[in-house]
Amino acid sequence: MGAGTVRNGSGARAQALAAALRDARERTLRLYAHLTPGRRRFPPLDVVNPPDWELGHVGWFQEYWCRRWRRDDPAGAHTPSRLPGADAWFDSRHVPHDTRWDLPLPEWDEVLGYLAATLDDTLARLPAMHEEDLDRAEMALLHEDMHGEALLMTLQTLALPGPDGYEEAGLGRAKGGSNRGDDDVAVAGGTIAIGTPAGQRERFVWDNERDAHDVDLRPFAIARHPVAAGGFADFVDDGGYREPRWWSRDAVAWLAASRREHPAGWRNGLRSGMWEQRVFDRWEPLAAQAPVRHVNAFEAQAWCRWAGRRLPSEVEWEHAAQLGIADIPGEVWEWTASAFLPYPGFAPGHYAEYSVPWFGDHRVLRGGSWATRERLVHRTFRNFYRPGRHDPFVGFRTCAGEEPQDGVGR
Repeated sequence: MGAGTVRNGSGARAQALAAALRDARERTLRLYAHLTPGRRRFPPLDVVNPPDWELGHVGWFQEYWCRRWRRDDPAGAHTPSRLPGADAWFDSRHVPHDTRWDLPLPEWDEVLGYLAATLDDTLARLPAMHEEDLDRAEMALLHEDMHGEALLMTLQTLALPGPDGYEEAGLGRAKGGSNRGDDDVAVAGGTIAIGTPAGQRERFVWDNERDAHDVDLRPFAIARHPVAAGGFADFVDDGGYREPRWWSRDAVAWLAASRREHPAGWRNGLRSGMWEQRVFDRWEPLAAQAPVRHVNAFEAQAWCRWAGRRLPSEVEWEHAAQLGIADIPGEVWEWTASAFLPYPGFAPGHYAEYSVPWFGDHRVLRGGSWATRERLVHRTFRNFYRPGRHDPFVGFRTCAGEEPQDGVGR
C-alpha cells in the first residue's frame, strides 16, 4: 500500500483495505513479539500508555467503528464488544490518560485474542460495506498505523529492545544539515492553497486538514535538510542549556523542571568522551550527520535562537513540501512554529475527539519519521503534540529570518 487506499469502486477498495488491514495487524503484532513475558512487565511512565492498553485500544477502535457503530446506534450500545469490559478499559474518549496504568487490564494473550477477533469481524464485513463504512474502516487502518508508531516510541522511551529488523528502517542513515543557511532553498511566495480540498476521495481525510483554503505567503528560505545531531551537539557544547537568553519563558520553566542539560537519551561516553545516544536499549556513538531526534519544541526553538534561525510555520513547511524539499516520510517528524488550530470552516469528522480536544495547547509537527507508515502521511497531514514532548521520533528544520508566517487568509 502506498500513501492512499485504492478507491476505484467499493469492491476494489474493500479488497485493498483487507490487504492493508492484514498488513497493519501483522506489523502491530511483530513490534512486541520479541519481548519475553518477563519483559512485558512495564514500569509505569506518565508520558506513554501501557503497551497492553495500546494494543487493546487498537482492537477496540477497529471493533467500534467497523462492527459496532450504526447510524441509529452511534454509541454501539446495542452491539456489545467481543471482550467484556473493553469499553471501560480501551475507549480513549472516556478513559483518561493518567488512569491507564492503574486499570485491571486483561492478560496479554487475551488482548491478542481480542485483536484477532476484531480483525476477523472487520474482514468479514468489508465486502458488504458502503463507501461511508469503508471510510471508517480506512480510518481504523490509519489509526492502527499511528499506534504502531506509538508502540515503537514506548520501546524507545522505556529503553526496551527494538523489534527484530528495526535497523533495516535506515534509522540514523538519513542526512541532516547544518541549518545555518548554507543549504537553504529560496521559496517564492504568492497565493498558496493549504489543506485538502473538499470532496477529495483519493484517500481518507482527517478532519483537521479540511478544507483547502488560500493564504498569501511572502517569499522565504528554508533548509534543505533537518538539523543534524552534530549541529545540535555544537549548541550543547557551547553551554546552550545553561544560557537563559536562548529559551522562551515557557521553555525556561520546562528547563528548570526537567533539569535537562542535553537532549533526552544522550550521554558523554565514559571512555571516548564523545556524545552517545541511546537507540532503544543500546548506547551508540552519536550519528553526527543524521537528523537530531527526540528533541522537544522548546529545545528546537532554543537552538534556532542560538543559530540565528527560526522554525518554519506549518504553512511554510507545507508549501515547501509541495516543491519536494522535504522527504515524506523522512527520518524524523519536524516541529513547526504553529499552534495546532482548526482551519477555517472546521467541522469534526466521524471520530469527533480526534482533533477538537487538542486545539490550542498542542504544536504542529509535519512530515513523518522512519517509524511512520507511508500510507499515513502526505504533505497536508498534521501531527500534533504538546511542545514539551520529546518521546516522538522528532527533530526540526529551520528557516532564515525572524518571524514565521502562517499566511494571511483570503
